Amino acid sequence: MARIPLLQLSGISLTFGGDPIFDNLDLVVHPQDRVALVGRNGSGKSTLLKIMAGLIEPDRGERVVPPGVTVGYMEQDPDLSAWETLGDYAASALEEGEEYRVAMVAEGLKFTPETLVSAASGGEKRRAALAKLMAHAPDLMLLDEPTNHLDIQAIQWLESELKGTRTAFVLISHDRAFLRALTKATLWVDRGQVRRRESGFDGFEEWRETVWAEEDEARHKLDRKIKAEARWAVEGISARRKRNQGRVRALAALREERSSQIRRQGAAAMELESGPTSGKRVIEAKGISKAFGDKPILANFDLRVLRGDRVAFVGPNGVGKTTLLKMLTGEIAPDEGTVILGTNLQIAVFDQTRAQLDPDASLWDNMTSDPAMRVSGQQDQVMVRGTPRHVVGYLKDFLFDERQMRAPVRSLSGGEKARLLLARIMARESNLLILDEPTNDLDVETLDLLQDILGDYDGTVLLVSHDRDFIDRVATTTIAMEGDGRAMAYPGGWSDYQSQRAAPEPEAPARPAAPAAQPSAAQPTAKPEPRRTADALSFTERKRLEALPGLIARIEAEIAKLTELMSATDLFTRDPVKFRKATEAMAERQAQLQAAEEEWLALEEKAGA
Repeated sequence: MARIPLLQLSGISLTFGGDPIFDNLDLVVHPQDRVALVGRNGSGKSTLLKIMAGLIEPDRGERVVPPGVTVGYMEQDPDLSAWETLGDYAASALEEGEEYRVAMVAEGLKFTPETLVSAASGGEKRRAALAKLMAHAPDLMLLDEPTNHLDIQAIQWLESELKGTRTAFVLISHDRAFLRALTKATLWVDRGQVRRRESGFDGFEEWRETVWAEEDEARHKLDRKIKAEARWAVEGISARRKRNQGRVRALAALREERSSQIRRQGAAAMELESGPTSGKRVIEAKGISKAFGDKPILANFDLRVLRGDRVAFVGPNGVGKTTLLKMLTGEIAPDEGTVILGTNLQIAVFDQTRAQLDPDASLWDNMTSDPAMRVSGQQDQVMVRGTPRHVVGYLKDFLFDERQMRAPVRSLSGGEKARLLLARIMARESNLLILDEPTNDLDVETLDLLQDILGDYDGTVLLVSHDRDFIDRVATTTIAMEGDGRAMAYPGGWSDYQSQRAAPEPEAPARPAAPAAQPSAAQPTAKPEPRRTADALSFTERKRLEALPGLIARIEAEIAKLTELMSATDLFTRDPVKFRKATEAMAERQAQLQAAEEEWLALEEKAGA
């Protein structure tokens, strides 16, 4: 028995100015469909979702929703001006007495319904829009970047809710882990065409490359045919002019077909150039603490960042990740402890609020007004890594059209704003890169490119992100901030942090006669126990001696987890990047363990003197 569709688009065509966004598009969504809607920034994904929601009227075609079927749409920039609180807006689609649904969803999404709309941030408004959709529970949910401005815990809650629902949904997201976990079909928007594949996002990239390879082969064959026909037209037409005019017209048709083909959008020509090499020690934080009123952000936290490290900071929204970044870079001072910055640092910052961009100024003015990029006496030139470039040519490298140059920044999409900020950052040399939520709004292809660029970058990277896949691909160390001032460093990315956090603590063996000089993962070094100290030790030394056994135990546990990770025989061939990160982390932990054991032995000897 055929299923009745929840929504059907037939012969949809839409044009905004130039080339058509969609032409004669057909699309069907069935009950319980779980669809990933993917494509490059600017390809029309959000526009298609609005057509499906009935918010945009196409030039031609028909949208059919059966009677009784409800369609809900979560927009990226909701207008809440008609409501007093976020809860009022989130409950606006519910029947009287069903407001409790908002409270249930608000707990998972971590927003306060009582918050006044006038005081709410953009992220809080987006969470309210998502809560409105989830509480209403329509037959078909249309979700446009629902994970933006959610922390990892809220993303995991939403993932769990969508896994358990029987409601159909179409989902736009850049979060690979989220898409892989949820989707069972894929809609790919590419140059005005929408292809459907009855498989989730997990195999999308292989499918895309196969389609593109077939397209390139067909284009190559067409080019060869045009070349052969053109040669015949030059060499053989004079003797058979009348009877071969049909072949000439066929050649003209081939050329028209070739010229009408829309070329694929290339990758942005992003490039990061490291400045002069920084010192080996980039940042040394010792015993730093910070609190805002009664709310502790960090308590007695130590961190050493060495040149070339990629350190990711994860934790719930509001836990203090950005505050910690600002302390580590010297922008704000800790309440206690010290932060020492290394030598010869050149810092570049990607700000999650895009505050470096003037929303009312044009793209052109945002580039040429930057003092660090200004070329003296030239209004159309910017300095790019020491070389003057025309502002239009440079922005074209980042996939901006010439017609956009004089448009205000506020007219750009989220992904375009992110690319513009990356263009500003990448025009300068740097050796310490601060990336605060860089992955929001970027498409999968640009994320791939950014990941590759960071892999080749000679400098050091500090990264805040809620994109689990991106953290796994980039980070060599993950700092987990869990609230109440607690923060812990784990080697590797998000998945490594999760596996280490879930691992049971190793049992402490009996006290050894003396600590080993070299650690062994197979036979972990026994943990020293603090002994009663004599007056030969200062108060600070006594405290350090008491703390060292716990530090040594923690380092040994990390070494054991790294050993387990590296014991997989196929790790090097399956994931060479992870293998390299694990090897580097192992060497670092072994050096830390040896230093801690030598320090413990020296203090023990001094105490017993």
